[in-house]
Amino acid sequence: MLALEHLGSGKVRDNYAVDDSRLLIVASDRVSAFDVVLTPTIPDKGRVLTGLSRHWFEILDTPHHLLSTDPRDVPGLRAEDHRALAGRMMLVKRAEVIPMECVVRGYLYGSSWKEYSAGGGPTTEHLPSGLHMADRLPEPIFTPATKAESGHDENLTEAEARDFVGNDLYEDLRRRSIEIYLKGTEYAAERGIILADTKFEFGMVGDDIILIDEVLTPDSSRYWPADAWAPGATMPSFDKQPVRDWLETQDWDKTPPAPPLPGAVVADTVQRYTDVYERLTGQPFAAYLEEVGAG
Repeated sequence: MLALEHLGSGKVRDNYAVDDSRLLIVASDRVSAFDVVLTPTIPDKGRVLTGLSRHWFEILDTPHHLLSTDPRDVPGLRAEDHRALAGRMMLVKRAEVIPMECVVRGYLYGSSWKEYSAGGGPTTEHLPSGLHMADRLPEPIFTPATKAESGHDENLTEAEARDFVGNDLYEDLRRRSIEIYLKGTEYAAERGIILADTKFEFGMVGDDIILIDEVLTPDSSRYWPADAWAPGATMPSFDKQPVRDWLETQDWDKTPPAPPLPGAVVADTVQRYTDVYERLTGQPFAAYLEEVGAG
């Protein structure tokens, strides 16, 4: 346990207070599916998430919360903490979280496809008829949701979202989210990857809106290999898809405890996370581990 005030833990991240203006966010190797944390962990998953977030924060031209990923910049840590946190921590600005998930979708897939094929709903209310699963949308759509402390976030219609945060903030968040998504899709496309959809979180520091939490990681985004894209087909993705697929074959009611993941599923998931890291950054993941002192 770190010698810092522990503020709380989510399915993946542990949050600590550093001082009145800064937080420490640590990305663990925990993996969840169907809102249940699973065992065993996915080795170095937290370092992939942190390394990719750092990469995106560096290249996106948008205000954000990241201050440092170097444990030596965090006061109050012991020497033995440095290696454990290397590559998986972010020292960030404290912000007042805007309690709305800012989801952008460029392709019709996953829960939105299920909703659309069942007759429509909040995330597909503005889409034309006649689309197929995995179709590229005429233009990216902004489909916000309420931020749930536990369980699933609840999708909002445009009217509900405007009522929730106000028209001006809604328009600002929509504009920022789509701009970042478009930059991400262009960058990923140059590297043979489709960014199908993603979600962002924003916060307030004084009167300023900044991008917070992780950004464009395989936990917050759906990435596909571009050469495998085929509208109407199930798409392979660079994320925990092997975990979800295996669990769907098990006699499990999706409540804790979940059956332990077999080694082959863990290894396949590790490969997908490291593969998307290397494709997007152009850097071997082993080089990242060496750079941050976790090799």
